[in-house]
Amino acid sequence: MGDLTTFEAIVIAIIEGLTEFLPVSSTGHMIITQNMLGVESTEFVKAFTFIIQFGAILSVVVLYWKRFFRLNRKPAPEGASALRRFLHKYDFYWKLLVAFIPAAVLGLLFSDLIDEMLESVEVVAVTLIIGGVFMLFCDRIFNKGSEETELTEKRAFWIGMFQCISMIPGVSRSMATIVGGMAQKLTRKAAAEFSFFLAVPTMFAATLFKLLKLFMEENGTEILAANLPALLIGNVVAFIVALLAIKFFISFVTKYGFKAFGWYRIIVGGIILAMLLTGHSLSI
Repeated sequence: MGDLTTFEAIVIAIIEGLTEFLPVSSTGHMIITQNMLGVESTEFVKAFTFIIQFGAILSVVVLYWKRFFRLNRKPAPEGASALRRFLHKYDFYWKLLVAFIPAAVLGLLFSDLIDEMLESVEVVAVTLIIGGVFMLFCDRIFNKGSEETELTEKRAFWIGMFQCISMIPGVSRSMATIVGGMAQKLTRKAAAEFSFFLAVPTMFAATLFKLLKLFMEENGTEILAANLPALLIGNVVAFIVALLAIKFFISFVTKYGFKAFGWYRIIVGGIILAMLLTGHSLSI
């Protein structure tokens, strides 16, 4: 018997697919969902919330495959070194790597602390509210992007630094990286699309790390074997749902901005926090 039933895996995966690319925190919503379903927070379940995000980010590769698999066709600057010519040709992937490195380093250093926070619904509720209040004003603060703004290595690095904030459950990787892009003068649409692209190496690395960590646990092979159906179902469901969510999000945020998501975060976080403070169980 696995740690998750088929029903539980499907429900959590639907939540992941819906929220991975919305600035509402997919990890936070999955933690809330687990508590509502009464799912025990085992090592596998904590890994599951990361691993099925890989299914969701594969939807980015499918929807944007022409832009994701591309090389720089422009000639390199005259007199450029061999290394600079190489980086120029693979410019898109180089900038993804630059943006990915901060989260990769901090993720390895603080892996245990991140796992501890994954068990705290209180952290999720508070960060949902704080992030929601911020999102009510972020359009006014950062909405000065230009179509002419180039995504440089420096801008990519700072977006990667913003991504590190999302290691706190409830913050939202999507929100952190999109705001990071807008802070670097990118338009909302350009910032959102780079956030999607950055999710691919980030969640691919997180998936491999969690699988390796789980495999190295005592009886890790048996745990993975027992829960393999849940992993497969979770990734497939998250992939399909995320395909629909991405199209909705790009259209909505380009036209209306982030205020609606801010109010949603405040309401959900406030309800969860009120229930916790009054001693009510989240289980259904």
